[in-house]
Amino acid sequence: MPETGKFAFIIHPLTLADISRKFPLLRILPQSASRLVLRLYGARKTSDITGVRSRTGQELEGMFIGCPLTSEMLLHGDIAANTRTIVECGRVAEAHGAKIVGLGAYTSVVGDAGVTIAKQLDIAVTTGNSYTVGTAIEGSLRACALLGKDRASLHAGVLGATGAIGKACSRILARDVERLVLIGRDTERLEAVAADLDGRAEVSISTDAPVVLPELDLVLTVTSALTTVVEPEDIKRGAVICDVARPRDVSREVADSRPDVLVIEGGVVSVPGDVEFGLDFGFPPKTAYACMAETMILALEGRYEDYSLGRDLSVEKVREITALAEKHGFELAGLRSFERAIDEAAIERVKALSGAR
Repeated sequence: MPETGKFAFIIHPLTLADISRKFPLLRILPQSASRLVLRLYGARKTSDITGVRSRTGQELEGMFIGCPLTSEMLLHGDIAANTRTIVECGRVAEAHGAKIVGLGAYTSVVGDAGVTIAKQLDIAVTTGNSYTVGTAIEGSLRACALLGKDRASLHAGVLGATGAIGKACSRILARDVERLVLIGRDTERLEAVAADLDGRAEVSISTDAPVVLPELDLVLTVTSALTTVVEPEDIKRGAVICDVARPRDVSREVADSRPDVLVIEGGVVSVPGDVEFGLDFGFPPKTAYACMAETMILALEGRYEDYSLGRDLSVEKVREITALAEKHGFELAGLRSFERAIDEAAIERVKALSGAR
């Protein structure tokens, strides 16, 4: 049984409003001043994580490291400066005894998606994206099966297909579905992804999401947009939409006005043991994002090596981490939609309203 060491996972506020709940003074400051205060607050450990227990009997401890950057700052700020800040977070993890650190949310998309960061740290680094892909595909196909959809005849799409997660999802789906549409903003990059696919699907590309989304039975949406990109009028009746993005790609209005579609959250995982995270990130007890779970799984395996870095994830690593997750007792935490569990009644309602009976 491999020796386990501590893991760390970097988190950050999505918006300045998230920080103002902890520091009310920021509500009255201009945004430029709030950003400066946030940076001065610096990288630091925010909580301990205890109680992770593999079905093999191994136990694991870890920690959250707070990164003083919002989503907007990470996406549109200076890449070199942001990289230095994330590296600082990694060094805080090192100082607290972590042997591997996961890059959470938008820290995983800065620059070259973790490659440069890993070179500057003495501990292993992962984005967690491989297990995110695995759980997104698993949840999507499970939801389709519950609605009576045969994967071999699915017309599917990946919104954000040129990103690391989008490309890997496309590679897997191309082997299973009938038709696959790669959706993004850059035609040249979409064509490059399409040329790299090997499977049975009829593959096409589109830069006009509102035109093609209403044609699709299944959509995985994995963009890095800061605002919603999928609205109620964009979705086909009876469709499954797997929203992997945070902030969400799918408008909450969909839940209110489209009971004939099934929106699921991608990458929500049950963590084995009696885990305590030490902070509330909006999930039910004992559940976590798949990217967090990947960091834990690698630590349980004693795999203190860089994993899921860069913008070209391999299908082999997706399969490997999914198998390791099963070994240790991590599993998809059911199907959820906008913070609520999807029950049988919701499935039957979608079937009835979409004429799928």
